[in-house]
Amino acid sequence: MAAPGPPPLVRLLQEFTLEANRYVDAAGGRNAMHRTDLNALSVIMRHTARGEVVTPGVLRKELNLSSPATTALIDRLHSSGHVVRERQGTDRRQVQLLMTPKAYSDGGAMFLPLARHMGAALAGFTPEELEIATRFMNSMIEATIRAGEEAARDDTPPENP
Repeated sequence: MAAPGPPPLVRLLQEFTLEANRYVDAAGGRNAMHRTDLNALSVIMRHTARGEVVTPGVLRKELNLSSPATTALIDRLHSSGHVVRERQGTDRRQVQLLMTPKAYSDGGAMFLPLARHMGAALAGFTPEELEIATRFMNSMIEATIRAGEEAARDDTPPENP
């Protein structure tokens, strides 16, 4: 008889997520940064890598924060020297958020142990295995995004149509 709950692979993904969250909490805590601070820097880094402008509105939407919480977050990141605000456009009303060299340096130091251990773990797989794992993880990320969007709309289809 199979154990109740999700399939073993889904349980492993849940366990990975839990352990990754624990790592972020430990690394952030040692550096007086909240998980939300680190998530914000990750959002800014991802958008910047794509050549996209990151505004407070982008951060609010991606992190599902209220406007006051977003302002407090940006103020913390600015005070800690991790983010600068720059005015964009001819009317200078739009504020763009940019990571500082300190943010990259601190982030690198915080996540170096994780990168080192993950790199060693990845070395045990062939390029073909990593390609399959990459495809799998991309599919899981896309499925999680779709589920999150569905949950936000609260229009989950009934289980027994």
